[in-house]
Amino acid sequence: MKSVLAQTYDDIEYIVIDGGSTDGTMDVIENGKRQLVMGKGQGSAVIRIISEPDKGIYDALNKGIKLATGDVIGFLHADDIYADASVIGKVAAAMSQSNADSCYGDLVYVRDRGPGSEVMGNGRGLVRRNTHYGSRFTVVRYWKSRPYENGLFERGWMPPHPTFFVRRKVYETFGFFDTSFKIAADYELMLRFLHRHGISTQYIPEVLIKMRLGGASNGSLKNIFIKTAEDYKAWRVNHLQNRFYTIPFKNLSKIPQFFIRRGARNVKGSDSE
Repeated sequence: MKSVLAQTYDDIEYIVIDGGSTDGTMDVIENGKRQLVMGKGQGSAVIRIISEPDKGIYDALNKGIKLATGDVIGFLHADDIYADASVIGKVAAAMSQSNADSCYGDLVYVRDRGPGSEVMGNGRGLVRRNTHYGSRFTVVRYWKSRPYENGLFERGWMPPHPTFFVRRKVYETFGFFDTSFKIAADYELMLRFLHRHGISTQYIPEVLIKMRLGGASNGSLKNIFIKTAEDYKAWRVNHLQNRFYTIPFKNLSKIPQFFIRRGARNVKGSDSE
C-alpha cells in the first residue's frame, strides 16, 4: 500500500480485494486508507476496499476488474511493491503516447536485507508487521523482458504478469481470468490477449515491480507440475497449436534470470525516494 500511495501520478483508483482475512490484514488496510485521507500519500488515489470470501486469487482479480472504472488496469499482489514512485506515471505516459492496448516492463525477485519484521497485537490476535520497508533488497532473479513480436509465445516467451497493464476495454471484449486455472490463469490470459487476439502492446525497458520470493506457481514441486499442465491447457482452451518445445522452453527460459543482473544486484527498497 505504501508503494501505491507514494506514486506521484495523481489519478489512481485503488481497489483493495481481501479474501475475508481475520489475521489483522484489514487493520493494516484501514490504516493505509487513513494515511491517504490525512494526505500522507504523494499522489492522489480513491480507495475502495472489498473484504469477503472468494474462490481464489483469480476470482479476486476478476472482482477488481469488474469494480474498476479507470481506463487502464494493473495488479499489485500482496508482498509486491512498485520499483519507485514514478511507475504509474511511466505506464500512463507509455499507454498514452503509443495508444497501445497494454504495456509491460521488467521485474526483479528480491530478498530483504533489513531488520526483518515484528509480531504485534491488534486487539483480535497477532499480526506480523514489516519493519524493513525502505531498506535495501538483494536481487535474486532478474526478469529482463523484451519488445513483443509475433511468434514469441511459441518460443516459450511471456511477459512478467505483475508488470502487465491492460486497458479495461480489452477485458470487456476478450474476457477475464479463467478461474478453472489454479496457478496459470495469468499465462492463459496473456496468451489469449497477445497471441490469439493480437492486442497491441508497449514494452517499458525498466524494472516496474519488485517481487519478494515466494508465490503460488513456484512454491513447491507439486505446484510446478500443476503449472506446467495448465500451460499446456492454456493453448488447448484457446484452440491454439503450440510447438513441441514451447512449454519446455518456457520453463528453461527462467534459468538465465538467476544470473542476469544488469547493474541491479542491489535494489533500494524505498518507494518514496
